Amino acid sequence: MAPTRLELNLMRLLSRCEALAAERRDPEEWRLEKYVAALDDMLRELKKQASKPAPELLNEYSRKVDFLKGLLEAEKLSSSTEKALANQFLAPGRTPTTAKERTPATKTVHLQTKARCTGQMRSELLGTVCAVLLVLYRLSWLCSAALGFAADEKQSAVELDAVLQHHQDMQEKLAEEMLSLARSLKNNTLAAQNVIKQDNQTLSHSLRMADQNFEKLKDESDRLEQHAKKSVNWLLWIMLIVVCFIFISMILFIRIFPKLK
Repeated sequence: MAPTRLELNLMRLLSRCEALAAERRDPEEWRLEKYVAALDDMLRELKKQASKPAPELLNEYSRKVDFLKGLLEAEKLSSSTEKALANQFLAPGRTPTTAKERTPATKTVHLQTKARCTGQMRSELLGTVCAVLLVLYRLSWLCSAALGFAADEKQSAVELDAVLQHHQDMQEKLAEEMLSLARSLKNNTLAAQNVIKQDNQTLSHSLRMADQNFEKLKDESDRLEQHAKKSVNWLLWIMLIVVCFIFISMILFIRIFPKLK
């Protein structure tokens, strides 16, 4: 059954939304959110129509619209860690929206968003480590200043040992926090690498399967075309034989039964 006008408009708008989602947008960009809201309304109207598409196609449309809505909600989160966690639960579409796509555009957008969130997490963690190092440097300078002041003022050995122990404890605590942040950064990086590696393997497998299916479809089309040509040739020969038989029969009939005077 041919798609209705509403379904064609939904497919065009969905393709446009996927293209916008794949681009780097400004925080003040409002078009994608409005387009997704219009997509949601069009999908509800399409489900109410009598001549609606197959249930599998409707589920695929709903899956892509829900993915775009979840993507917008994830972008509104404050921290990159929350964004990365929200993106992990998004489910992109399984089939391309247009015939020009070899891979579903929502799957490509999903991979790009994961990579972007991983980069933001890495930048934030590196910034935190740098801040801790700066605090550690300032504490070391304060410690040195305190030691000089203590020497100038001839403080007692007990007080000096207490100051040194206090600063040493603070340095050890900051060092432990730095190690914890470094381990967290390493674990997040490895997890992101594994996720991206798995997604790339899945994408490569899908591309190989698509190429194999395309080659099989091409071979079957060639076989069907050859079979159609053979059937047409046989039909032509049968018609020629029938015409020749009728012609010879008419000649024999005229010879056997001459015209009456």
